Amino acid sequence: MRRLAFSAVLLLFAVSTAPAAEPITIGETVTLRSDILDENRTVLVSTPPGYEQSGQGYPVLYMTDGDTHLTHTRGTADFLVQNGLMPPVIIVGVPNTDRTRDLTPTHASLVGRDGASREFPTSGGASRFLDFFEKELFPYVESHYRTQPFRLLAGHSFGGLFALNALFTRPAMFEAVIAVGPSLQWDEDLPLRQARSFFDDRDELNVTLVVAMANEEEGDPAPTRLDQLEQILQQAKTEGLEWQVRRMPDETHGSAVLRAHYWGLRRVFRPWRLPADPETGAFAGTLDDLKAHYENLSKRYEFTVTPPEDTVNQIGYQFLGRGDIDEAIAVFRHNVELYPNAANVHDSLGEALEQAGRLPEAFASYSRAVDNATAVGDPRLEIFVTNRDRVKEQL
Repeated sequence: MRRLAFSAVLLLFAVSTAPAAEPITIGETVTLRSDILDENRTVLVSTPPGYEQSGQGYPVLYMTDGDTHLTHTRGTADFLVQNGLMPPVIIVGVPNTDRTRDLTPTHASLVGRDGASREFPTSGGASRFLDFFEKELFPYVESHYRTQPFRLLAGHSFGGLFALNALFTRPAMFEAVIAVGPSLQWDEDLPLRQARSFFDDRDELNVTLVVAMANEEEGDPAPTRLDQLEQILQQAKTEGLEWQVRRMPDETHGSAVLRAHYWGLRRVFRPWRLPADPETGAFAGTLDDLKAHYENLSKRYEFTVTPPEDTVNQIGYQFLGRGDIDEAIAVFRHNVELYPNAANVHDSLGEALEQAGRLPEAFASYSRAVDNATAVGDPRLEIFVTNRDRVKEQL
């Protein structure tokens, strides 16, 4: 596998006074031989920050038109992660060879607003493209990267049509679907016909569906196709289905994707945010509440969700700042249990123990921080050494 070389995905920041500029990459290219499609396919794989060090598994977001949307979606996902609104995800973007062939479910033409028919000679290959995902792409990604059994699919325009078709024809493939500006008019409103039939015959479905539309239907008579799709979803009696239709009339068909991915990911991971005090923004709860929150997420998403090290550490300092030293020590100990090989968790526990006057225990924690930091070349090593030596002098 080689690093992405195209400018849309590789960013270089050069400082004139620096001896050398370090490249910042957000992904790598992989070329797969697809026997199903009888061609080589290039996919773009972007792992989240900290992937190499974490040892954890991650949900996977698959995207059509991957080379167009990888950069902004990586940034959106990382931003939401930093704000505690979703888990880190691996993103797999699939660029096109014959876009019309792969993303359309039937061989059909489109009739425009002017009444003219537009032909699509290669259309109708979505089923084979789904076979490629299911039988070739999924096995490759899940054997070469650390994944969790939670897949998302995002598609725009014909890609949105593809995403809806995937839900209606192979509902077990993805746990969440984000369809942006889907071509609902394809083949005489095929997606609407599929939706009616699908939900009429579906009692249970643990999937989150988000459909977003810009100004494409402006001026169309009511109810528009999106109105009709929303009505179908409102009337669905499918247990476990979560859905949202989001309209963005101030966006164009092309510009809607960035905001749609933001809102789509927010909706899929709506329960992720920790309960917070509305006035201070601090975590509202105890260590038991923290544990219960992540246990509930694990049940909801059906994979083990571990509290992020930085999040737990921050909560520990909130208790320490309020003078609740015993609860702070308990929270920091929980972080040590979760991340025993990290350096900072031991240093934070040492600080709380030091404030509690438990100097021998503090010295042991600071010493472990120094050992762990030395083993990995942690740039904070000097701070950890200072803390250890300060306590040592008091023993």
